[in-house]
Amino acid sequence: MLNNWRDQALALAGIFQAATLVERLAKTGTAPQVQLETGVFSLFQLNPDHTDTVFGGAVNLLPGLQVSRQLLQSRQHPEYTDCLRYALSILYLQRQLSKKSALLSIIGNRLQKAKAQAEHFAPTHENVFSNLASIYSDTLGTFRFRIQVLGDFNYLQQQRIANQIRSMLFAGIRAATLWRQLGGRRLHLLFQRKKLLRSTNELIAHIESTNH
Repeated sequence: MLNNWRDQALALAGIFQAATLVERLAKTGTAPQVQLETGVFSLFQLNPDHTDTVFGGAVNLLPGLQVSRQLLQSRQHPEYTDCLRYALSILYLQRQLSKKSALLSIIGNRLQKAKAQAEHFAPTHENVFSNLASIYSDTLGTFRFRIQVLGDFNYLQQQRIANQIRSMLFAGIRAATLWRQLGGRRLHLLFQRKKLLRSTNELIAHIESTNH
């Protein structure tokens, strides 16, 4: 179980990293290329060997781990209000999706095709974002529950940015799926915070020591 907390902490960081990217894109129109790539990459890992594989290595989730640490450490964090709302909405939407096996198989099939496209162009090519956004809209976008993204209208109405936002919400759903597969539950955020925080701190320390 010890190792499982580490994997859960990593998957949770994936959710928070995606949520942070959604917020940044909506408010500033830009987001770090490397983090966008990690999000897109994770969507194409349909049968991963282990948790790190989904994100191309734990190092790629350092920003998400840092947000996770802040949120697990204290309950008062006004600067993360939107990020936390997106993360909780992603977890809710993922739970609804998990009950719909037909939609899951459509998503799986379309992601296979999108993966080939990403290999042809590049993971963060506009065509790839456009494709991922359309998969999201055609499947998750049909649910009664919609994630309300708040930000600057000038950015939100740009198709390119809207596609990137949907793609990162999709990446968040991917991380949430992984989190649930690892036994993650919303109650863990309340009652297992110390264990998740300890694992998050260990991951951050390991990544920082390896990178120096």
